[in-house]
Amino acid sequence: MTAARTKIRSASTPSNASSATTASAASAAQAGARRSRLAAASEPPIRPGPGTAVVAIGAADVEGFVTLANVHLRLDVAPSLGGGVTRFDWRHEGALVPIFRPCCEPRPHTDPNQLACYPLLPYSNRIGNGHFQFSGRAVEIPCNRADEPLPLHGDGWLGAWNVEEEATRVRLSLDRRAGEPYSFRAAQTYALEDATLVVTLDIENTGDDALPFGLGLHPFLMRDADTELSAAAGGLWLCGDDWLPVRHVSAPSAWQFGVAYPMPAEMVNNAFTGWSGRTSVMWPRRRLSLTIAADTDYYVLYAPPGQDFFCFEPVDHPINAVNLPSGGEAHGMTVLALGERLSREFRFTVERTGEAARRGRPKTRAGAKARPRAAAAR
Repeated sequence: MTAARTKIRSASTPSNASSATTASAASAAQAGARRSRLAAASEPPIRPGPGTAVVAIGAADVEGFVTLANVHLRLDVAPSLGGGVTRFDWRHEGALVPIFRPCCEPRPHTDPNQLACYPLLPYSNRIGNGHFQFSGRAVEIPCNRADEPLPLHGDGWLGAWNVEEEATRVRLSLDRRAGEPYSFRAAQTYALEDATLVVTLDIENTGDDALPFGLGLHPFLMRDADTELSAAAGGLWLCGDDWLPVRHVSAPSAWQFGVAYPMPAEMVNNAFTGWSGRTSVMWPRRRLSLTIAADTDYYVLYAPPGQDFFCFEPVDHPINAVNLPSGGEAHGMTVLALGERLSREFRFTVERTGEAARRGRPKTRAGAKARPRAAAAR
C-alpha cells in the first residue's frame, strides 16, 4: 500500500492574555454560529450529497463535540474522547435510526468501550507480553489500561485529539512525538458523501527507529435478533484464554459468512484473514443494510452473546501480528522509517432494503451455533 504524503498540521496556542481573550471571543462566536447550523441541520430540507452541514456544540460535559449531518446521515464525534464517534445514525422520516450502538450520555471520563466507534493505531488489539523483536532489537510496549494485562489498541483511542478542520468534513490530529517506543503524529478525517460515512486514518513515524505500524477502526454495530452478516474470509486465527492467536485454520462452516448468515449464537472474538475488503450487515426488520468497505485484508469479529451490539473491526493486521511467525510485516503491518506515512480508508454505506431485494438473496442458515474449540469464552 502506497504511503500517504500530505502533511499533518499542528494546532498553535496563544502566547499572551490578549490573544487568548481574542481567541476566546472568536471561539464563542463560532460556537454560536455552529449551534445555529446544527438547529438548521436537524430539520429538513438538507441538501443531499457531499454538501454536509458541520457544527460543533458542547454536548453534556464533553468539550468540542462535533456533528456532521446531511439528508441521509448524522454523525457525532467527541475529539476529547479518543476522537471517537458517539453516534452514527440513519435519518428516516424525521427520526434517527442508530447504525452504530450510540453512546447516549458521553462524559469527560466515559470509557472508550462505551463509544460507538474509535480508531486503532499505531496497532490493533493485543501485543503478547507487551514485547516483540524487530530488526535485532527488543521492543517493549507498556500496558495502557489498568484493567488489561496486555497493551491494547495503541494510543489513539485513549488520547484527546485536536480539531483542525470543520468545513464539509471533520479532521482531527494527535501528536505523540514524545511517545515511546512509538513516536508518531496521526490524523483522522470524517466526511459524509450521500449515504456513506468515509473515515480516513493517517499516521507518520516521527521516531528515529523504524517500526511496524498498523491501522484499523473499532465500530460497535447495532445487533437485533435478526441481524445478518456477510463477510467472506479465507481463514481465521484460533485464540487461547488470553485472546492471543495460537493457530491459523480455514474458516469453519458456521463462521464462513460467505452469504448472509445470522449472527453466531456463541462468543466470537477472532481475527479473520483473506478478507475481500467488503462486508454487508443486514437488519431485515428495520429494512436497512450497511456495506463496509476498507483497503485492508483482515477483520476482527467480536460478537458477545446476549448483547445488543457486535464489533466488526476492519484492520490491516491480525491480533499480536508483531509476534506471529516472520513478524508484523509478514501479516499486514507496514514498516515505517522516520518521516514515512501510512493511510487507510474505511467506508460505511447505509441503504434501505425492500422485500423484493430480500427475496433475491440466498437463503441464510439458521442457528449458526458451532464454533472452534480453541476460541475460548471471554
